[in-house]
Amino acid sequence: MPTGSSLLGEHALTRRHLLSRAAHGFGGLACLDLMRATGAPAATTGARGPHYAPRVRSVIFLYMDGAPSQVDTFDPKPRLQRDDGKPFPMKMEPTQFNNNGNTLGSPWKFLRHPDCGTEYSELFPHIGACMDRIAVVRSMVADFSEHTNGNYFLHTGHGLQGRPSMGAWISYGLGSPNQDLPSFVVLNGGLIPPGGLDCFNTGFLPASHQGSVFKPGALPVANVVPGEASAETQRKKLDLMRRLDRSVVEQLGRDDGIESAIVNHELAARMQLAVPELMEIQGESAAVQRMYGLEHEFEPTRIYGRQCLIARRLVERGVRFIQLTCPRVSADRWDQHNDLKGGHSRNAQAVDQPIGALIRDLEARGLLDETLIVFAGEFGRTPFAQGRDGRDHNPFGFSIWLAGGGIRGGVTHGATDEYGYKSVVDRVTVHDLHATMLHLLGVDHERLTYRFGGRDIRLTDVYGERIDPILA
Repeated sequence: MPTGSSLLGEHALTRRHLLSRAAHGFGGLACLDLMRATGAPAATTGARGPHYAPRVRSVIFLYMDGAPSQVDTFDPKPRLQRDDGKPFPMKMEPTQFNNNGNTLGSPWKFLRHPDCGTEYSELFPHIGACMDRIAVVRSMVADFSEHTNGNYFLHTGHGLQGRPSMGAWISYGLGSPNQDLPSFVVLNGGLIPPGGLDCFNTGFLPASHQGSVFKPGALPVANVVPGEASAETQRKKLDLMRRLDRSVVEQLGRDDGIESAIVNHELAARMQLAVPELMEIQGESAAVQRMYGLEHEFEPTRIYGRQCLIARRLVERGVRFIQLTCPRVSADRWDQHNDLKGGHSRNAQAVDQPIGALIRDLEARGLLDETLIVFAGEFGRTPFAQGRDGRDHNPFGFSIWLAGGGIRGGVTHGATDEYGYKSVVDRVTVHDLHATMLHLLGVDHERLTYRFGGRDIRLTDVYGERIDPILA
C-alpha cells in the first residue's frame, strides 16, 4: 500500500505518524496498570463523583416482579377483613381485566415486631424479624397499571422504552471503585421483567454504564473464561485491540461510542479473573450457606439465596448498584390474577429467608450502614377480588420498604385508605424514591444531568423530593 493510503481514507496517517501516536498509548496502559497495582482508582468513563458526603456506597435493589399485594404483605387493613365477601363500597377505577369481584380480605394474619411495633404479614417471618432495621413506605403510587410501562417507569423514571436505568445513572454519576467488575450488575434469578433488558439499559448515556446481567449457574457471564490457547496469546490480542482503538480515537477525536467500547473490552478482560472468584461461594461457611437457604428443599429459595449471597459479595467488592430479579416459581411472578394464596405463598417462600439473611449478614459484617436495600414491585394490587381469588393491578397505593445506611429502622411512612386501595397520607412517587436513593449515595438528583435532545435530562425528570421522614 502506498505511503499515506489507508482504509480510513482522508484520515490516513503515515506509518511514522501512526507509530508515533500509538506509542503514547503504551504509556497510558502502563499508567493504568500502575494505578491498579497501587490501589489508585482508574478513571471510569463519565463518572461525575458525589455532590456531598454519601451515607451509602452501594444499592441492592430487590425487584419483586409482577407486583406483590400491599394488603397481604406490609399494609394490614382490619376493615378489609371485616368486609370480606361484601360488595366493594368505593368507586373502582378501571382495571386491566375488569373481572372485578367483591371485597377480598387477606388470607394471612399480620404480626407485630416486638420492639418497633411495625406490622407485617406472616408470609415474611425472616424479613419480619428485621423490621426494626426497615422503613416501610405504605403510600407509594405509580403512573402506569400495565407491567411493561410500569417497569420502565420504576427502573428509568419514564414510562416508555429507551431511557437510562437507575443503575446506569448511578454508574454514570459515581463510577466504581472496583475496576475489575461492572458498576451496575443484574443478578438474574430466572425472570427478566416485562419490558426486557431495556429495564437495565444505558439509554443515551455512554454504553459503559449498561447493566451487566449475570445468569444463574457456574458460568454467569458468556465467554468470561478465556478462550485462547494461552494467557499470553490472549494478552497479545487484547493489547493489539487497545492500540487499534486508541489510534482511531487519536485520529478521529473523542467519541463516546469508541471510548465506551474500549472501556468495555478492558473490563471484560479483567472480569475473566474477577467473576470466577466472585462466584466461588464454597469458601463461605456452612452456617452462612444455610442461613441464606442454599440447602432449602424449595429450589427457588436456593436460587434466590445464592443471588443474595452473591449480592453481599458484590457489595464487599465495591459494586455500586446490584439488582436481583425473581426466580421462577410454579405461579410465575408476583402477578396473582387468580390463586392469590398459592402464588403469593410460593413467591414469599422463595425470597423471605434469603432477604432476611442478607440483612443480618450485612449487619454482622459492618456493611449494612454503607448499603441501601430497596424492596419494590412496579405497583400494587386491588383490595377487591379479580374473579373469586385473585387481585388485579393497582397503581393508586402500594407498599415498598428500604433498609440500611441513612434509613430510620422500625418506622412506617404514609398510609392508604381503610381498604388499602389508594394513597391518602404522604403520597410518595417513583421519582421521590429515585431522589432518595441518589441522596443517600451523595448525589443531588437535580444536578445529575445529561445533555440529550436539546435539554438536560435527569433520572427524576423535573420531579422528585426526598422522603425525609424515613431518613436517619
